[in-house]
Amino acid sequence: GVVDLAAMRDAIAAAGGDPERINPLTPVDLVIDHSVMVDRFGNPTAFADNVKIEYERNRERYEFLRWGQQAFRNFRVVPPGTGICHQVNLEYLAKGVWTSEADGATWAYPDTLVGTDSHTTMINGLGVLGWGVGGIEAEAAMLGQPVSMLIPEVIGFKLSGKLHEGITATDLVLTVTEMLRKRGVVGKFVEFYGDGLADLTLADRATIANMAPEYGATCGFFPIDARTIEYMKLSGRDDDTIALVEAYCKAQGLWRDNGQADPVFTDTLSLDLADVRPSLAGPKRPQDRVLLGKVPEVFLEVQRQQAPSQDVADMQSEGGAQAAVGAAHAGEVPVEIDGEKHLLKHGDVVIAAITSCTNTSNPGVMLAAGLLAKNARAKGLTRKPWVKTSLAPGSKVVTDYLARAGLQDDLDALGFNLVGYGCTTCIGNSGPLPDAIEKGIVKGDLVVASVLSGNRNFEGRVHQSVKTNWLA
Repeated sequence: GVVDLAAMRDAIAAAGGDPERINPLTPVDLVIDHSVMVDRFGNPTAFADNVKIEYERNRERYEFLRWGQQAFRNFRVVPPGTGICHQVNLEYLAKGVWTSEADGATWAYPDTLVGTDSHTTMINGLGVLGWGVGGIEAEAAMLGQPVSMLIPEVIGFKLSGKLHEGITATDLVLTVTEMLRKRGVVGKFVEFYGDGLADLTLADRATIANMAPEYGATCGFFPIDARTIEYMKLSGRDDDTIALVEAYCKAQGLWRDNGQADPVFTDTLSLDLADVRPSLAGPKRPQDRVLLGKVPEVFLEVQRQQAPSQDVADMQSEGGAQAAVGAAHAGEVPVEIDGEKHLLKHGDVVIAAITSCTNTSNPGVMLAAGLLAKNARAKGLTRKPWVKTSLAPGSKVVTDYLARAGLQDDLDALGFNLVGYGCTTCIGNSGPLPDAIEKGIVKGDLVVASVLSGNRNFEGRVHQSVKTNWLA
């Protein structure tokens, strides 16, 4: 988009016009979060090292974007190493209600958003209608053109009850994703309603709204209510903005209260939050929810399907390779890591990543991860040497509260050092595995695993050598 704006300025200048006339008409924020890779991990300098490498790889591009921020009006750039765009929008950029001056009067209207990333939908957790679009559509919106679309069907998703203690937003969103995939909501809006919303934090709502692409909807919308106002205060919005959002939504019938009549939808489905159970999704699709206790059973079936039979392995081998193939059939390969010998086996987790926009900024799950690390450390547990660990939060706010809670040291002790503020492993920027691990997996054709707090787990996306990937 910035390149096209620059090209338009060049064309205007060549025609003898004023290039300064070319500017976005709609406010545009560009957040750089897709470039950082996990090249370094498991040590205190990992974050600084990865940021340095990122700048070296993208120097020319970043210099151009810096020029763009200075050259264009209505255009802001959030630099690398700051956060993931959806979380930055949730915490800071979104207003809820906008105002403008026209004909001597001040007009208020709902906040809306289009973004060039599918998980733009996260902002619907704040009551801001938004979804992902292609680059051309986004550029058209930048230049003041309307977004045209057919009026969509709206599917109501009624939530009731409360989550049991220990059930996380991840368990909930994987359950919702499974249900909506089965229902079929492609091209439709989903709106969540019901008294169960009162017991969902804004962060939990944002987690559910974030995964709209995975459950197939254009967006998953949450109405504005007391929880929204609570979050806006918590995230430092000014008093005037907060007062405007509440007054406007109540005046326009956009406010949600417990006990109010159910809205009218094209169709509905419902979930009692008390029915949600601990879950993962995998091994290849986010909608394939697996109860926690069933994961070993599901993995063994995947291993049976993917691990080569001895007959096939023998036919594929030649000469001295037979011994290695025999080891592969046995499901284990010897590897040397930091001078020590280990056996790498089918089912070993080789990547464990706290990553992605979905829940790395949800205090409930992030503090739970920190407490788990604290308890593990107290019991003397350590990271297995073949596991690549990483922590890539959605914003610096996470780093702040983990440090204040005294939990970052415990995460560091288990190898979950900060590696960057960006999408990292969830979008395939997991970086290389240690050479010995990579060679061991390939040599043994091992069916190994990654576990990530992400939203997509397609085979080959997280890492080309990792055949099973589990969202947790």
